[in-house]
Amino acid sequence: MAAQGLTTIRSSHGPQETMNRLEAAVKAKGMTVFARIDHAAGASAVGLPLHPTEVLIFGNAKGGTPLMQSVQTIGIDLPLKALVWRDASGDTWLSYNDPAWLAQRHGLGGTEAPIGNLTAALDAVAKAAAVG
Repeated sequence: MAAQGLTTIRSSHGPQETMNRLEAAVKAKGMTVFARIDHAAGASAVGLPLHPTEVLIFGNAKGGTPLMQSVQTIGIDLPLKALVWRDASGDTWLSYNDPAWLAQRHGLGGTEAPIGNLTAALDAVAKAAAVG
């Protein structure tokens, strides 16, 4: 079952390459990478198995600040995050929160342009990472 507000696309690359491509695409769009979290490495450190699962946290103050000025609670969902993961079948996936869903979740009104810009940017970096 798909999680509400979550966009997930299949990658034609392995998890490591998908994440590397995502990070490069984010930086090429002028966004800041704040962190790259390897959940599988954390699980391994405590003796637990986990398929490759890594999160990239990234954003741009010009895009996020106006949203937080409108409704500060969206700050819990900013900066943006993308998850790259491999399932039990060996397929690699890239998931991220849909900006329109985030706007709805926080009751943002009158932010169609910034949300549209975020959506376009996320779609572009996701496709650059997962396709081709």
